[in-house]
Amino acid sequence: MQPPHKPSRRKLLTATAVAGVAGAAGGLLWWRRKETARPAERAARAPAPLPPDPEFPNALRLPGAQGLHGVLDVAGALTIVAKSARHDILPGKPAAMLTYEVEHLGKTFLNPLLRMRTGAAFRATLWNALPDPTIIHWHGFRVDSNNDGHPHYAVPGGATYNYHFTLGNRAATYWYHPHPHHLSGKQIYLGLSGFFIVEDDEEVALQKALDFKLGITDLPLMIHDRTLTPDGELLYTPTSVERLDGLRGTRMLVNGTPRPYLDVDARPYRLRILNGSNARMYRLAFRQGERLLDFHVIGTDGGLLDRPYRVREAFLSPSERLDVLLDLRDANRGDAVTLVSLEFDRMDHQHEAGGHRAHTGMHAATHAAHHASVSDAAGEKTTVPEEGSALDIMRFRVRGPVAYQRDLAQTLSRPLSRLEPAAHPGSKPRVMTLDIKGNRWRINGLTYEAQKTPIVVKRGATEVWEIRNAQSSMPHPFHIHGFQFRALARSGSPEQQVRLAVTPEGLAATDLGWKDTVLSWPGETVRIAIDFTHPFPGDQVYMVHCHNLEHEDGGMMLNLKVQA
Repeated sequence: MQPPHKPSRRKLLTATAVAGVAGAAGGLLWWRRKETARPAERAARAPAPLPPDPEFPNALRLPGAQGLHGVLDVAGALTIVAKSARHDILPGKPAAMLTYEVEHLGKTFLNPLLRMRTGAAFRATLWNALPDPTIIHWHGFRVDSNNDGHPHYAVPGGATYNYHFTLGNRAATYWYHPHPHHLSGKQIYLGLSGFFIVEDDEEVALQKALDFKLGITDLPLMIHDRTLTPDGELLYTPTSVERLDGLRGTRMLVNGTPRPYLDVDARPYRLRILNGSNARMYRLAFRQGERLLDFHVIGTDGGLLDRPYRVREAFLSPSERLDVLLDLRDANRGDAVTLVSLEFDRMDHQHEAGGHRAHTGMHAATHAAHHASVSDAAGEKTTVPEEGSALDIMRFRVRGPVAYQRDLAQTLSRPLSRLEPAAHPGSKPRVMTLDIKGNRWRINGLTYEAQKTPIVVKRGATEVWEIRNAQSSMPHPFHIHGFQFRALARSGSPEQQVRLAVTPEGLAATDLGWKDTVLSWPGETVRIAIDFTHPFPGDQVYMVHCHNLEHEDGGMMLNLKVQA
């Protein structure tokens, strides 16, 4: 770890700009589709605007050339400033939030969508302009522990931290967010997070084959729930119950947009969906009228699957990503397709009477009372939607048909990616038990202690882990730093999970391919295989934890040492 020091902002940003120009001079290494039509020609062929929809009045924020969620094609070193800013979530009501600000090649980005090629070198300096400590975790990346964003590398306000690593991951939708101990939930909730898209030859081939363009027909969608004050301010004031259960908000946001709509053409779209919520899970589906539409799962946390999987619904827990293809070619002008979360059994507070269950049974009422005055004044629902309740998230409004010259069926009939079979080592599985005692969530009976490494594995070993969630528990998204894994099987699963299985081992489409986070239901055992081979010298210390952020901040995480 580099010693913290307070830099000169002008020197940092000047160095970044110079490095960026030098990198850009080398040219981009991957395909980019360009719009060739002149503005007058595009306007002449544009369909008439659709009438307003009072249920979804706000245009979805999409990644543009700069600003909030702007697409930043990384070329050279970056300076990333974690700072306070003002931005409107409720239209016309600028409010305080936390952002990652990057000035690059004359443009200013907030929480930029970073885009790079596999094998490229990434260099960045985090400058912490916040009063609290922070550090960036590159979620899903295969990096050494100095670059992973472990809490023990968090730097105080005014200090910097340098990152330098080679992108060893395959193409996929990753993300980045803060990871200081006790503060991750607050800092993410208040705005600190962004997409990181990695591309390779397979990814570019798919873009070409199906005519996908980022921000137009290839759409990154970060779903999260937040509670806002009447002035549009983000409200992070969890009660003791919410710290135990996880904080859920009154409003569903997509890319920071409440009740969003997007006008689309009758053609296929690719949706890169990230659950960026602190605690809320979603049972995602696409509804047109009373009918649920089929869609294809083409990728998960670690990139493209071997082939598409046709489904009608999918669970997505916090930090999981889902890459889906939604085919709207049969839609007509004026049709509305709504991304929803279907009702499900939350299996929450499955605890013995008189214990934790008695304490948490009033969760909804407590949260409602806590936020009632805020919600009433804002003109929205006065209660937090319960976990597992039906939700309308965003709406796609169809403008009408367009010429689409790609052969979708032929592309989907061929392999999407080369995936080696998951390893099945014969050694005895390592057990990870998730439970609660004394109102503290635990892994293997332990909670986080910064100086202890209770999980030790050998570099180069391949292990099977059994993630066993106690029967008296709640769902937990189990996340591993530094390594991706392959899910092998589910057992003891609830019926709502069993009926989504696409393999004899009980795995759903969302479990396939390379993963860094897996959902574990109460009473369920999930078997995963992890290859701890890596190219980094010496011992490496990573983490395993629940990605319910209030559980994580409360200590439901352990250090993982990979011994050289």
